[in-house]
Amino acid sequence: MSVKILIDHREKNSGIIEELAKDNEIEIKQLITADFIIEGNNGNGEKQVIGIERKTKEDFLNSIADKRLISQLSSLRENFKHPILIIEGTENLYRMRDFHPNAIRGMLASIAIDFQVPVLHTRNYRDTSKLISVIAKRLEKPKKLSSLLLQRKPLTLKEQQESIIASFPGIGSEISKNLLKNFKTIKNFMNADIKKLKEVEKIGKKKAQKILELLEKEYQEI
Repeated sequence: MSVKILIDHREKNSGIIEELAKDNEIEIKQLITADFIIEGNNGNGEKQVIGIERKTKEDFLNSIADKRLISQLSSLRENFKHPILIIEGTENLYRMRDFHPNAIRGMLASIAIDFQVPVLHTRNYRDTSKLISVIAKRLEKPKKLSSLLLQRKPLTLKEQQESIIASFPGIGSEISKNLLKNFKTIKNFMNADIKKLKEVEKIGKKKAQKILELLEKEYQEI
């Protein structure tokens, strides 16, 4: 199943339909929920459906005022595993109307946290069209979350040593290197007395005492 973009017929005057038709398979119809629906199988053969609600900044503010936005987001969340809200425009959202800035911030926070709907921003209808095209093309690719996050390479011995020392109270990355340069091994560091510890740059009496307390105090289960 190739990826298809369904477009609500009310978008006919936005200019987006013509832009999307250049590089995508589209279908114009009356959509009950969302302005755009991207559907198809991804590169792993899994069926995917993405629902996108598009709002100009003016319409975004209007929909907050008349409370349309809440019902639209609820419907988007209920009907699509992957809902997206696109806010389009270059105007300063906080200066367009006599909204208190915190009312706008509160709604944006609610969209992200309560509804868990990603908010993407575009400059104009062409930018919106390009973004929707990119999302559609991304749908066709196999999921490679691990490659996006880049699997972390195992720590080298040097990094492991620095990490262990850096975990002590008041010791960060820089001081851990100073300690290892001075004591050479973790064992030597752990066997050092307060006098030896204080000789290391940036280790004062208080830091030395905290290190020794951690090393010497008996573990208590309760």
